[in-house]
Amino acid sequence: MKRLLCLAALLMPVGGAHGATPPIRCPGSNTFEMKYCAGKSLEKSSTLLQQKITTQQYTQWSETTRTLCEAAYAPYKDGTIYPQLVAGCDDHLNRALLKEFQPLGN
Repeated sequence: MKRLLCLAALLMPVGGAHGATPPIRCPGSNTFEMKYCAGKSLEKSSTLLQQKITTQQYTQWSETTRTLCEAAYAPYKDGTIYPQLVAGCDDHLNRALLKEFQPLGN
């Protein structure tokens, strides 16, 4: 009986009986949340940019900015924050280019 109770405890979902995980709020307060938020922001700016330029232009832009952002943050390559830094850099560059597509005076 004791083994059965231990097994049941191990199989219970994390977060209690409801199994609900608290939502991630951006900006995050820990490394996991910050990486998630940076990724979501990059995803959004990438989608907006893909609506403004051709597929070939977006591919070239994406490859170039990724290469440059990786070079800019190369000293942090072995750290846990590296993916977040690169995603943030890519996102900043996407958003800078998106501003260039806005009509003058905005």
